Amino acid sequence: MQFSYSWLKTQANPNLSAEQLAHLLTMAGLEVEEADAAAPEFSGVVVAEVKSVEKHPDADRLNITQVDAGTGELIQIVCGAPNVKPGIKVPCSLPGAVLPGNFKIKPTQMRGVVSNGMLCSTDELGLPDDGVDGLHILPADAPVGQNIREYLDLDDTVFTLKITPNRTDCLSIKGIAREVSALTRCAVQFPHIQTASVTGGKTQAVRIDAPEDCGRFISRVIEGVNAQAQTPAWMRQRLERSGVRSISALVDIGNYVMLELGQPMHVFDADKISGSLIVRRAVEGEELACLNEKTVCLSENTLVVADEKGALSMAGLMGGESSAVSDGTKNIVLEAAWFAPEIIAGKSRQYGFGSDSSFRFERGVDYTLQADAVERATELVLQICGGSAGETVEAAGKLPSAKSVTVRLARVEKLLGVSIEADRVATILQHLGLNPVAVEGGFEVNAPSFRFDIGIEADLIEEIARVYGYENIPDDYTSGRLKMLALPETRRNRFAVYSQMAARGYQEVVSYAFVNEQWEQDFAANTDPIRLQNPLAAQYAVMRSTLIGGLVEILQNNLNRKQNRVRIFEIARVFGKDSDGLFVQNERIGGLVYGSALPEQWGEKARPADFYDVKADIENLLAGKQAAFVKAVHPALHPGRTAEIQIDGRTVGFVGELHPKWLQKYDLPQTALVFEIDIDTVLGREKTRYLPVSKFQPARRDLAFVMPEDMTCDKLLAALNSVKSPLIREIEVFDVYRGTGLPEGMKSMAVKVLLQDMEATLTDGVVEPVMADLVAAAVAAGAQLRV
Repeated sequence: MQFSYSWLKTQANPNLSAEQLAHLLTMAGLEVEEADAAAPEFSGVVVAEVKSVEKHPDADRLNITQVDAGTGELIQIVCGAPNVKPGIKVPCSLPGAVLPGNFKIKPTQMRGVVSNGMLCSTDELGLPDDGVDGLHILPADAPVGQNIREYLDLDDTVFTLKITPNRTDCLSIKGIAREVSALTRCAVQFPHIQTASVTGGKTQAVRIDAPEDCGRFISRVIEGVNAQAQTPAWMRQRLERSGVRSISALVDIGNYVMLELGQPMHVFDADKISGSLIVRRAVEGEELACLNEKTVCLSENTLVVADEKGALSMAGLMGGESSAVSDGTKNIVLEAAWFAPEIIAGKSRQYGFGSDSSFRFERGVDYTLQADAVERATELVLQICGGSAGETVEAAGKLPSAKSVTVRLARVEKLLGVSIEADRVATILQHLGLNPVAVEGGFEVNAPSFRFDIGIEADLIEEIARVYGYENIPDDYTSGRLKMLALPETRRNRFAVYSQMAARGYQEVVSYAFVNEQWEQDFAANTDPIRLQNPLAAQYAVMRSTLIGGLVEILQNNLNRKQNRVRIFEIARVFGKDSDGLFVQNERIGGLVYGSALPEQWGEKARPADFYDVKADIENLLAGKQAAFVKAVHPALHPGRTAEIQIDGRTVGFVGELHPKWLQKYDLPQTALVFEIDIDTVLGREKTRYLPVSKFQPARRDLAFVMPEDMTCDKLLAALNSVKSPLIREIEVFDVYRGTGLPEGMKSMAVKVLLQDMEATLTDGVVEPVMADLVAAAVAAGAQLRV
């Protein structure tokens, strides 16, 4: 909700500075996101009237003007604006004035003619664009010589509130004024709604065919309007400072009433309506050309306002082009209705567009406000556009009923921890428009029509706390002894993993658990993801079963910002279904590496990161565990550069290069490497064992084995490690050879074996049997000792 302080003061003036009001509203639950000045700082600009205009003798595009700026004598100013002419009133900056950007005005010569100031456009004053090419034309009654900041109320403040979904009553100046009055006890003066004199004889019949969806529908015909009338400057200013663009007088009046009272309205061209206005559900497949130049195919769960020929507008969401007012409109129908929030909710997402009206209707509008809104709009139409008003016509459906809620003073004290006098509670509830009635031990309230969120006692206690002031509730400190339980020896601290990843050059990221359904198909081959019934947006429609999609999106964002080396990780949950169709969630750590292996430097040549760089990071993460990397296939990864991560024969994750087709689809200039591992595997560890250091020298033996190309290093090491001997301390591959001297399709691997005894120096007689067992194990696995 955006509004100007000066407009609010017409209904409730708390005599507070803008900063004080912002703090007060925020502490009361109406968070102020922004409080900005209505115009930038400038000085020395006044209202002036152009008295005469002559062509500059030496410049085709310049004019010499004589201007009355209220100084008692005419001032000569050279002006190049195309719309300058005698008789207009414009902003004039005199010598000594300072315009936005610290632009100082002083007398100057322009092609040999002295100019003693400058006539200004909206852009030069830092004001919103008025769509005029040239000077900002002021109304004819603007007082000459008056400071322009005072005349245009430029010292105003524009507030932007973050209104929670339960406080629809604060989506209007009237609602905020009521709130400010309750918080500061200042007087409140709502707009006087005067019943219009009926001078026209035409009415518009209305009918409700969906009474559960529409509780009230009111129409009024106004004949003989001037649709080309100009919107008054004061109304246009209030709309602009509320973030609403001025369109035409008739449309602006509807928007103005919505902002002032909180009731969305619609204006039809009466001559474009055939028969009665009917509120009904749409026919499946029915089409409507909307005011936003989109044609939509309506579903049967959509409420429409129609005539005898077909749908005219989407109820509470968007008007239709066929019945819209235009410059040629002569007769109009004002419409105000109450629609059930349930029928409007979700339609903005369904059709891909929303409106200020739908924003209010889907949260709940005051169901007693429609008649006042029609009368207020009628008053403004007659005042600005003229015409004669007919009788109002009303159709009724099912409306909500008021709820009776009782609040106990003892319960207030128990929940808030502070005793508030009964008189103070009564005053708070009264200022909130709740009209409390005293009962034994508390008060009874009938929830007003503008407060859908009051249904139980706790709701009233929350209101009392807000207005009483959270800052006025004293702190109550408790003390006690909390025993911090140590993690078991077999469990790592989670924050140690964060530190470890950071030490390897990774940065943590956080992404949505809701993802694009296409990601699930691309990166997980998941054609049946867990779908959300009420997604935040179309691109967040399903729950993720892999972290890859979020990591790739973050990579794209970084590449768009010229970050060409990216190393990121995320620890988060993924969601799926078990064999019985029940939902399961597992926590994983996922990582992505893109760009060069090392930061740019002079000490190492630049090279792109590869599979083995990421493999090293994973082995560091799984330190203390014997991880095996087994060739695998994964829908997101390159067919020949993908591996499953196995520990003790159990698959705990995967690693590999992103598939080339996804690099192309997601506009990645070079390869990206990703991995994903179950977090429980990372956090688990073996219990620490302590061994004495042997006093005896180790013995080293080197073995070379010839084996087929398709036999992996892991298979050879697994065979060697199957030999159980207390003397073996370490077995590692230190060389791989291919080439001369070996049969085709074969390779040679050299292995280092360290042996050591705790009790004595090793002799050949002790070592050789162990080495023989190692050779036998390798031969059984398919290798041959190289001689």
